[in-house]
Amino acid sequence: MGCDGGTIPKRHELVKGPKKVEKVDKNAALVARWYYCALTQEKLNRPVVSCDLGRLYNKDAVIEYLLDKSAERPNMEVAVHIRGIKDVKELNLTDNPAWQGDRGNTKGDRYEDLHRACYICPVVGLEMNGRHKFCYLRTCGCVFSERALREVKTEICHKCGDPFQNSDIVILNGSKEEVEELRKGMEERRAKEKPGKKSKKSKAAETVSKSEASKDNPGPSKTTKNELKTATVNKAEDSIASAPEPSTSTAVSIKPVAAAGSKRLFSGSDEKSEAYKSLFTSHSSAKRTKDQTSNWVTHTPYHF
Repeated sequence: MGCDGGTIPKRHELVKGPKKVEKVDKNAALVARWYYCALTQEKLNRPVVSCDLGRLYNKDAVIEYLLDKSAERPNMEVAVHIRGIKDVKELNLTDNPAWQGDRGNTKGDRYEDLHRACYICPVVGLEMNGRHKFCYLRTCGCVFSERALREVKTEICHKCGDPFQNSDIVILNGSKEEVEELRKGMEERRAKEKPGKKSKKSKAAETVSKSEASKDNPGPSKTTKNELKTATVNKAEDSIASAPEPSTSTAVSIKPVAAAGSKRLFSGSDEKSEAYKSLFTSHSSAKRTKDQTSNWVTHTPYHF
């Protein structure tokens, strides 16, 4: 080849090997999983919740997703298994006293440690930044490092004191194998819950069937009730007729008592005290003399 403007190709240009797989930065992956919401990719802010698979969400993001599942979101497949707010648990996190947030490097003249976490383990003090395994208890929502639960073996929560079992431990942001185990446990719990719901539905159906049966077989009719009433009335009349009639002496003795009582009533109403009569203007004490009466200029309705 002369000076015709051509170039000599190199070996790596002629021999094309397999394409290199782009590697994901591990630090960036950890930050995305432990510092940001799995549903909206926004920063995690209290209240923080977690599902049965150990993923972290902002509670308001989960509520918005449950209210409107038709809206298009970039990571909706992450929350498909969440049916309601009961499928997530609010986490009881422990703040990191060394965390300064965005206030620590406002000028940009300091070293910013990206692995400094907002929360720590309350027992061991490890930071929840993804380098150490963390888990939470499904009963109370308290968060601990796996090392704390392994070293300090107990059946009572280290933070709040609530009892728990090994089946209540959920690993946060676990590996694929751990997520599959959590998924199996979630499906088993939901399968156990379904028979309970069916039993409630069957009880409701039984009550409905009983009410329908009572409607089909009503109680005694109105005609039978009326017949019973007439029978009781006839018995009462027969008992009155069979009773002995009162003698004339008793009848005569009753009448004077009634008359005497009536006289007492009338006599009590006729005899009125002077204090009672003084309440009215017709009483002698209410009448005025000629000196007390007013003339035609100062005449008032209170004139006698």
